[in-house]
Amino acid sequence: MIISYLNKIGWFVGLVLLQVLILNNVHILGIATPFLYVYFILKFDTGTSRNELMLWGFCIGLSIDIFSNTPGMNAAATVMLAFVRPLLLNLFTPRDNPDSLVPSFKSMGVSSFLKYLIVCVFVHHFVLLTLEFFSFTSIPLLLLRVVSSTILTVTCIMAVEGVRK
Repeated sequence: MIISYLNKIGWFVGLVLLQVLILNNVHILGIATPFLYVYFILKFDTGTSRNELMLWGFCIGLSIDIFSNTPGMNAAATVMLAFVRPLLLNLFTPRDNPDSLVPSFKSMGVSSFLKYLIVCVFVHHFVLLTLEFFSFTSIPLLLLRVVSSTILTVTCIMAVEGVRK
């Protein structure tokens, strides 16, 4: 159990540093930005309680907010993702899954994992970028940013997942 928490803390620190030092400075055409730290919440096993997941989500979101000077936006979006993640995971996992399943290509299948990944990342980005815009005057630009950032983040997560195998 201690090894599991040390592994989580290692991923936490690594993803926060990667996001803050490198990925926050990547803006493709001024529209798309990858938010790879979402991968941390998506990889928790199904046996994790919703409260623990929301606590981890708040911690990683707040860490990103502190270093990115965004007052609570990442924390709010990540807690929202952690809240809806069990529902979305139940939607896309096979019915005959074991009690403790870690979402991946191998455990869920490629299409189910990709659907789960796209929907979760879209929910996170929609909440985050809506809070960032804080206005509905430019809905097409908001949707363009959400969709392009979702595509870029999903691509990065798939690359990490492919290398991690």
